[in-house]
Amino acid sequence: MNDELCVGLGQIAPVFLDREATLSKVCDVISDAAAAGCHVVGFGEALVPGYPFWPERTGGAVFESKVQKEFHARYLDQAVQIEAGHLDRVSELALAHGIHVVLGIIERPSDRGGHSVYASAVTINAKGEFASVHRKLMPTYEERLTWSPGDGHGLRVHPVGSFTLGTLNCWENWMPLPRAALYALGEDLHYAIWPGAVRNTNDITRFIAKEARSYVVSVSSLMRGSDFPTDTPYREQLVTGEDDFLADGGSCVAGPDGEWVLAPVPHEEGLLTAQISHERVREERQNFDPVGHYSRPDVTTLSVDRRRQSTLRVRDD
Repeated sequence: MNDELCVGLGQIAPVFLDREATLSKVCDVISDAAAAGCHVVGFGEALVPGYPFWPERTGGAVFESKVQKEFHARYLDQAVQIEAGHLDRVSELALAHGIHVVLGIIERPSDRGGHSVYASAVTINAKGEFASVHRKLMPTYEERLTWSPGDGHGLRVHPVGSFTLGTLNCWENWMPLPRAALYALGEDLHYAIWPGAVRNTNDITRFIAKEARSYVVSVSSLMRGSDFPTDTPYREQLVTGEDDFLADGGSCVAGPDGEWVLAPVPHEEGLLTAQISHERVREERQNFDPVGHYSRPDVTTLSVDRRRQSTLRVRDD
């Protein structure tokens, strides 16, 4: 088992509402991460094909809005259907390079009818296998105008060397019970994926690391006014200035003592890396292990339903 890992953080901007062009950027960063010696690389929430910035800036709560309907139709068209092979390039690269990938996508799953979308964190292992697809349990605030609530099916962890990898989307990282579920599964390397904001990553990253006695990698996207293609619907309402940061990055890494391994990096696009050691996890678990010696399962326990939700149960016999 490998006690020492190199972790990668792909802090990039999407080609907004363009699935294939954004995936090309993702694939370039995966190759760069492999060349840099990374064992795992992550990307921000909803990176493919982009975070829904429009509800806040175009009156998203207006019922029967032509603007919202047009955006929804475009979002569906450019969303990711894993079962249609949209991420095959990514899984092939993961296999070719022997690297684990955590990727934030807007998922349009056929098992929910194919006309609603979910903010999903996809974990692809170094064999190129889709290890888990975690649909965000609760969209945050205006996200609820475009994303659907997910389920517990993706609350799973995966081996990476000596580490056990888990992930949550954005404000899910503030939810104590999903965090506890991952801790109980043995997680000690946590990827928190974000649309991009130092105000989010600056506090919660170190808090989770110290609570879990784990490494926490917060990966954010970027989004500047200049990143919106000229053919973006209602672009003039979304962009207040070409240098306006709608998402300013802030990717970072905290160690199991809560101290920075990589302090938040704002405004810069590209691959960030950090070296981590499982020995530090074992050291910090000496005085606190939230689901081991410092727990009381005879007093408090957590129940998790990991069934994939569906509105349909079919019996043909």
